[in-house]
Amino acid sequence: MLIDPQRVHHNIQRMAEKASRAGVRLRPHFKTHQSAQVGEWFRPYGVTAITVSSLDMAMYFARHGWQDILVAFPLNLRQIDLVRQFSDTVRLGVLVECCEHVEGLAAVVSRTVDIWIKVDSGSHRTGLAWDDPEKILLLARQIRQKRNLNLRGLLTHAGETYHSQNPAEVVQRFQRSNQRMNSVRRFLEQNGVDGLEVSVGDTPGCSLSSAFDGVDEIRPGNFVFYDAQMVQLGACREEDIAAVVACPVVALHPARGEAVVYGGAIHLSKDTVQENGKAVYGWPVQLNETGWLPRIDGGAVVRLSQEHGILHLPEQVLASLAVGGLIGVIPAHVCLTVSALGVYRTLQGEWIETLVRASVPAEPG
Repeated sequence: MLIDPQRVHHNIQRMAEKASRAGVRLRPHFKTHQSAQVGEWFRPYGVTAITVSSLDMAMYFARHGWQDILVAFPLNLRQIDLVRQFSDTVRLGVLVECCEHVEGLAAVVSRTVDIWIKVDSGSHRTGLAWDDPEKILLLARQIRQKRNLNLRGLLTHAGETYHSQNPAEVVQRFQRSNQRMNSVRRFLEQNGVDGLEVSVGDTPGCSLSSAFDGVDEIRPGNFVFYDAQMVQLGACREEDIAAVVACPVVALHPARGEAVVYGGAIHLSKDTVQENGKAVYGWPVQLNETGWLPRIDGGAVVRLSQEHGILHLPEQVLASLAVGGLIGVIPAHVCLTVSALGVYRTLQGEWIETLVRASVPAEPG
């Protein structure tokens, strides 16, 4: 994967400045880049707290100096001993949504752990339903009774923004989610559970919204690189995209208007954007000495198998390609692509390691 550090810095700076203006904490989700080195690029913009999606990821970033880490995935009780050990070394945030989570944690932790109640504000993935606040209240009271559990707040991810048809709908869904979270907080306050923060996530909403009323922290992740999905939603411009996959061309089929690349599902994932009623797995771009050019007009990754990527390309672009050459692909969804590839190369030729891959490829002799 090729990354443009200048664009990465611009994306971080823009989100950090937005959070600062709104008076909210930026706790970026590091599952997108999964890199200690990229993580360091956040520090100059005042970021001191991070979000991750697994304990392995939390421990990786803790080894690189991060001390306030929220694992934004429901507690896995089979990892409870690991949570106990790790909570002794950092300020750890844990996500709960049931009494089993609370009792399991309370039985083993010796140092205070921050607890966030996961609230389903509309995406229907995980969490307690926002419109059943009595159930949330019962869980909150249970947590407050535990000596080593600090009920820090309510957390949601407005994943429904990803299914919006336009920027206005993204903002509408994001604001609706925030309003629902605050209605839950008010209900808890009215029933004696106060002092709670509200934490919200998602790159589309955080990128497009200018208001964060009643929100204490935001947790976008994708914004560090952006991708085709974000452009299509209007969450960013194509020139904000900071990562593309460099794919070797292995075959050309001009009669079909297609190129075959070594860039299949195990590299790009099978996430898509919809164009003209068809699934597209990425956007082809031509690479040059300074990075990559804008998306090839009429180009698309139209089919994937395990290693094969089939690109539909205009005649003049196909004529400019050679077997053994490279073509770039803007991923449909960059987060899964990072997990698949596990290593970056900057436009300046520097290799960057990640949690997924802790060693970089050897340069050819």
